[in-house]
Amino acid sequence: MIDQKCRLCPRECKAERENGQMGFCGMTGKGIRAARAALHFWEEPCISGKGGSGAVFFAGCTLRCVYCQNREIAAGRMGEEISLSRLVDIFFELKEQGAENINLVTPSHYADKIMSAIRMAKERGFDLPFVYNCGGYESVETLRQLEGLVDIYLPDFKYSDDRLAAKLSAAPDYFPVAAAAIREMACQT
Repeated sequence: MIDQKCRLCPRECKAERENGQMGFCGMTGKGIRAARAALHFWEEPCISGKGGSGAVFFAGCTLRCVYCQNREIAAGRMGEEISLSRLVDIFFELKEQGAENINLVTPSHYADKIMSAIRMAKERGFDLPFVYNCGGYESVETLRQLEGLVDIYLPDFKYSDDRLAAKLSAAPDYFPVAAAAIREMACQT
Protein backbone atom coordinates (compact mmCIF):
# COMPACT_ATOMS: atom_id res chain seq x y z
CA MET A 1 0.00 0.00 0.00
CA ILE A 2 1.26 3.47 -0.92
CA ASP A 3 1.86 5.83 1.99
CA GLN A 4 -0.40 8.83 1.40
CA LYS A 5 0.75 10.82 4.42
CA CYS A 6 1.83 14.28 3.30
CA ARG A 7 5.52 15.06 3.49
CA LEU A 8 5.72 17.63 0.69
CA CYS A 9 6.82 20.57 2.82
CA PRO A 10 9.36 20.80 5.65
CA ARG A 11 6.61 20.42 8.25
CA GLU A 12 5.99 16.83 7.19
CA CYS A 13 2.60 16.98 8.93
CA LYS A 14 1.74 13.51 7.57
CA ALA A 15 -1.87 14.50 7.02
CA GLU A 16 -3.81 12.06 4.87
CA ARG A 17 -5.19 14.88 2.76
CA GLU A 18 -6.68 12.58 0.12
CA ASN A 19 -8.73 10.94 2.89
CA GLY A 20 -10.10 14.28 4.09
CA GLN A 21 -7.56 15.06 6.80
CA MET A 22 -6.43 18.68 6.74
CA GLY A 23 -2.71 19.37 6.50
CA PHE A 24 -0.86 22.28 8.11
CA CYS A 25 -1.37 24.02 4.76
CA GLY A 26 -5.12 24.01 5.39
CA MET A 27 -5.89 21.77 2.43
CA THR A 28 -7.63 18.44 2.00
CA GLY A 29 -8.84 16.52 -1.02
CA LYS A 30 -7.60 14.66 -4.05
CA GLY A 31 -7.55 17.62 -6.42
CA ILE A 32 -5.86 20.98 -6.47
CA ARG A 33 -7.52 24.07 -5.04
CA ALA A 34 -6.75 27.02 -7.31
CA ALA A 35 -7.76 30.48 -6.18
CA ARG A 36 -6.88 32.49 -9.26
CA ALA A 37 -5.35 32.05 -12.70
CA ALA A 38 -4.66 35.17 -14.75
CA LEU A 39 -2.00 37.25 -16.38
CA HIS A 40 0.02 39.00 -13.69
CA PHE A 41 1.96 42.13 -14.61
CA TRP A 42 3.34 43.06 -11.18
CA GLU A 43 6.03 40.44 -10.68
CA GLU A 44 9.72 41.27 -11.13
CA PRO A 45 10.07 42.79 -14.65
CA CYS A 46 12.13 39.87 -15.92
CA ILE A 47 9.31 37.52 -14.87
CA SER A 48 6.32 39.60 -16.04
CA GLY A 49 7.94 40.70 -19.28
CA LYS A 50 5.62 42.55 -21.65
CA GLY A 51 2.93 39.89 -21.90
CA GLY A 52 2.58 39.19 -18.19
CA SER A 53 3.29 36.13 -16.12
CA GLY A 54 0.65 33.42 -16.28
CA ALA A 55 0.07 33.25 -12.53
CA VAL A 56 -1.77 30.34 -10.95
CA PHE A 57 -2.42 31.09 -7.28
CA PHE A 58 -2.90 27.93 -5.22
CA ALA A 59 -5.07 28.00 -2.11
CA GLY A 60 -3.48 27.13 1.20
CA CYS A 61 0.06 27.72 2.42
CA THR A 62 2.80 25.98 4.38
CA LEU A 63 3.54 29.17 6.34
CA ARG A 64 1.34 31.25 8.64
CA CYS A 65 2.69 34.74 7.99
CA VAL A 66 0.80 37.29 10.08
CA TYR A 67 1.47 39.91 7.38
CA CYS A 68 0.29 37.82 4.41
CA GLN A 69 -0.92 39.96 1.51
CA ASN A 70 -2.96 37.01 0.18
CA ARG A 71 -4.52 35.96 3.48
CA GLU A 72 -7.83 34.73 2.05
CA ILE A 73 -6.03 32.59 -0.52
CA ALA A 74 -3.38 31.34 1.94
CA ALA A 75 -6.06 30.36 4.44
CA GLY A 76 -7.83 28.35 1.75
CA ARG A 77 -11.01 30.41 1.85
CA MET A 78 -10.86 31.19 -1.85
CA GLY A 79 -10.76 29.06 -4.94
CA GLU A 80 -12.18 25.85 -6.24
CA GLU A 81 -10.94 22.32 -6.55
CA ILE A 82 -9.72 21.46 -10.04
CA SER A 83 -8.38 18.33 -11.69
CA LEU A 84 -4.90 17.84 -13.13
CA SER A 85 -6.28 18.00 -16.65
CA ARG A 86 -8.01 21.31 -15.85
CA LEU A 87 -4.72 22.70 -14.51
CA VAL A 88 -3.00 21.70 -17.75
CA ASP A 89 -5.77 23.42 -19.73
CA ILE A 90 -5.21 26.56 -17.64
CA PHE A 91 -1.52 26.54 -18.61
CA PHE A 92 -2.49 26.51 -22.28
CA GLU A 93 -5.19 29.18 -21.79
CA LEU A 94 -2.68 31.50 -20.11
CA LYS A 95 -0.23 30.92 -22.96
CA GLU A 96 -2.95 31.83 -25.49
CA GLN A 97 -3.54 35.07 -23.55
CA GLY A 98 0.12 36.01 -24.04
CA ALA A 99 1.77 34.75 -20.85
CA GLU A 100 5.56 34.77 -20.89
CA ASN A 101 5.71 31.87 -18.42
CA ILE A 102 3.58 29.91 -15.98
CA ASN A 103 4.03 31.30 -12.48
CA LEU A 104 3.08 28.70 -9.87
CA VAL A 105 2.32 30.80 -6.78
CA THR A 106 2.46 29.06 -3.38
CA PRO A 107 2.79 25.61 -4.96
CA SER A 108 4.60 23.64 -2.24
CA HIS A 109 1.68 21.66 -0.85
CA TYR A 110 0.61 20.62 -4.37
CA ALA A 111 4.11 19.86 -5.70
CA ASP A 112 3.32 16.21 -6.42
CA LYS A 113 0.27 17.08 -8.48
CA ILE A 114 2.00 20.03 -10.16
CA MET A 115 4.83 17.74 -11.30
CA SER A 116 2.26 15.52 -13.01
CA ALA A 117 0.55 18.52 -14.61
CA ILE A 118 3.83 19.88 -15.97
CA ARG A 119 4.68 16.49 -17.46
CA MET A 120 1.22 16.26 -19.03
CA ALA A 121 1.54 19.77 -20.49
CA LYS A 122 4.98 19.05 -21.94
CA GLU A 123 3.68 15.83 -23.51
CA ARG A 124 1.12 18.05 -25.29
CA GLY A 125 3.89 20.34 -26.56
CA PHE A 126 3.78 23.08 -23.93
CA ASP A 127 6.93 25.18 -24.25
CA LEU A 128 6.75 28.10 -21.80
CA PRO A 129 9.04 28.15 -18.77
CA PHE A 130 7.63 27.24 -15.35
CA VAL A 131 8.30 29.53 -12.37
CA TYR A 132 8.14 28.06 -8.85
CA ASN A 133 7.12 31.11 -6.78
CA CYS A 134 7.32 30.19 -3.09
CA GLY A 135 8.09 31.45 0.39
CA GLY A 136 11.47 29.71 0.45
CA TYR A 137 10.32 27.25 3.12
CA GLU A 138 10.68 24.12 1.00
CA SER A 139 11.61 20.49 1.37
CA VAL A 140 14.89 19.74 -0.42
CA GLU A 141 13.59 16.24 -1.18
CA THR A 142 10.51 17.68 -2.92
CA LEU A 143 12.64 20.22 -4.81
CA ARG A 144 14.86 17.42 -6.11
CA GLN A 145 11.78 15.80 -7.64
CA LEU A 146 11.08 19.08 -9.48
CA GLU A 147 14.48 19.10 -11.18
CA GLY A 148 14.08 19.39 -14.94
CA LEU A 149 10.44 20.47 -14.62
CA VAL A 150 10.89 23.94 -13.11
CA ASP A 151 12.88 26.50 -15.08
CA ILE A 152 12.94 29.41 -12.64
CA TYR A 153 12.78 29.40 -8.85
CA LEU A 154 11.45 32.57 -7.25
CA PRO A 155 11.78 32.12 -3.47
CA ASP A 156 10.59 34.98 -1.30
CA PHE A 157 13.26 34.63 1.40
CA LYS A 158 11.79 36.01 4.61
CA TYR A 159 13.99 35.54 7.71
CA SER A 160 17.50 35.02 8.99
CA ASP A 161 16.22 35.26 12.58
CA ASP A 162 14.42 32.10 13.66
CA ARG A 163 12.73 33.89 16.57
CA LEU A 164 11.03 36.25 14.14
CA ALA A 165 10.20 33.33 11.85
CA ALA A 166 8.54 31.51 14.74
CA LYS A 167 6.62 34.59 15.84
CA LEU A 168 5.53 35.85 12.41
CA SER A 169 5.25 32.67 10.32
CA ALA A 170 5.07 29.74 12.78
CA ALA A 171 8.34 28.41 11.33
CA PRO A 172 11.08 28.39 14.01
CA ASP A 173 13.38 26.44 11.65
CA TYR A 174 12.84 28.80 8.72
CA PHE A 175 16.44 29.95 8.15
CA PRO A 176 18.20 26.57 7.97
CA VAL A 177 15.36 25.05 5.93
CA ALA A 178 15.13 27.95 3.48
CA ALA A 179 18.92 28.20 3.14
CA ALA A 180 19.14 24.50 2.22
CA ALA A 181 16.19 24.85 -0.18
CA ILE A 182 17.68 27.88 -1.93
CA ARG A 183 21.02 26.07 -2.31
CA GLU A 184 19.14 23.23 -4.02
CA MET A 185 17.27 25.67 -6.27
CA ALA A 186 20.57 27.31 -7.26
CA CYS A 187 22.16 23.92 -8.00
CA GLN A 188 19.30 23.02 -10.32
CA THR A 189 19.32 26.24 -12.29
